Amino acid sequence: MESTTAQIKQLELKLLNTDLRANPSVIDELLDNAFEEISNNGQVNTRQQVVTWLLNKDNAQLWSLQNFRIKRLSNNTVITIYHAVVHDQTTEATNGLKQKSNPGSIHSSVWQRSNEHWKMVFHQATKSV
Repeated sequence: MESTTAQIKQLELKLLNTDLRANPSVIDELLDNAFEEISNNGQVNTRQQVVTWLLNKDNAQLWSLQNFRIKRLSNNTVITIYHAVVHDQTTEATNGLKQKSNPGSIHSSVWQRSNEHWKMVFHQATKSV
């Protein structure tokens, strides 16, 4: 399960940290056609609404996933649970990545595997306080 955890974490980071305008095929690679999301403000978003957000997100921001873990729901389905934090990229080597003042949010995603390929079918974010 540890290798599955590392694999799914890399897929989550790929979705968040890839410049999807330059690499739009990543979206179809990682999001199931029936994907939907509940955002951190409680709004239910369709796949197309999330794709629009992904294509327009600020690519200067990098996401880190803390306390990442998965729980197996079936042989081909897992749920992820993690704390996501947005960082600003800087060119100052001494500062590295600077965390924004917001505390991030708790996320969960449901991933399904078909023919050794994982796709996200559901995602929910909850604001941290």
